[in-house]
Amino acid sequence: MQGLFAKIEEASAFIRSKWNKQPHAGIILGTGLGSLVEQMQQDVAIDYSEIPHFPRSTAISHRGRLICGTLGGLPVMAMEGRFHMYEGYPLDTITLPVRVFKSLGAKLLVVSNACGGMNPYYQCGDIMVIDDHINLMGGNPLIGVNDDRLGPRFPDMSQPYDRQLVDRALEVARKQNIVAHKGVFVAVSGPNLETRAEYRFLRLIGADVVGMSTVPEVIVAVHAGLKVVGFSIITDMCFPDALEPADVPKIIATANAAEPKLRALVMGVLAQEQVS
Repeated sequence: MQGLFAKIEEASAFIRSKWNKQPHAGIILGTGLGSLVEQMQQDVAIDYSEIPHFPRSTAISHRGRLICGTLGGLPVMAMEGRFHMYEGYPLDTITLPVRVFKSLGAKLLVVSNACGGMNPYYQCGDIMVIDDHINLMGGNPLIGVNDDRLGPRFPDMSQPYDRQLVDRALEVARKQNIVAHKGVFVAVSGPNLETRAEYRFLRLIGADVVGMSTVPEVIVAVHAGLKVVGFSIITDMCFPDALEPADVPKIIATANAAEPKLRALVMGVLAQEQVS
């Protein structure tokens, strides 16, 4: 983490020069989920390429902009596309935006992703509120000399996802008749999809869904002292005995179709943040 603090300060100063509000939440939008920003009252949109030390998003359907404005009555910053380990970026670079959210005053991180479902009770288009995760990415963004200005050397991960926010999201789902589960997300590096044997293994160790993101950002959010709520949209089913070849356009289309449900849950969580 050497030199990271200066990068955070420089990126934060640039964003502050464009937008002078203090965000309550930072939002990271995954594959096919960028349309949430259409519900924002947008003050400014900044291309990642303009922000010092931000990498460029090369993933399919990730536009690569930071949107600053108001959502659900709260000032927020939303990443219209994220960065991934499989794009070749180191994990401390992938998670830099989370550090910047914290530096600018955010208290909450909202993360979302498209994922493969392994729990037989799930269906394509369902939403899973992340209750816990497993890191099988082969890396950790906190490796290296710890900068105590950013967080403790050994952050506790007994509750990486805020229990009150998990319950709140599930309550919103029940009230709005949205199919939402509570489960475990496992992160792998990608970019290839998993083999049948790998899906069996991941299910055996307790994962309900699998994806290629989210966990590094959540680790850094916990390190930085942010509350976290996470949502996974199941875009394809990964049953090893009935496995079909991955269809990426179909996966993105499924995420797009389910996005209004994600939007409702995020808006519901933020509405309660406004009164709490």
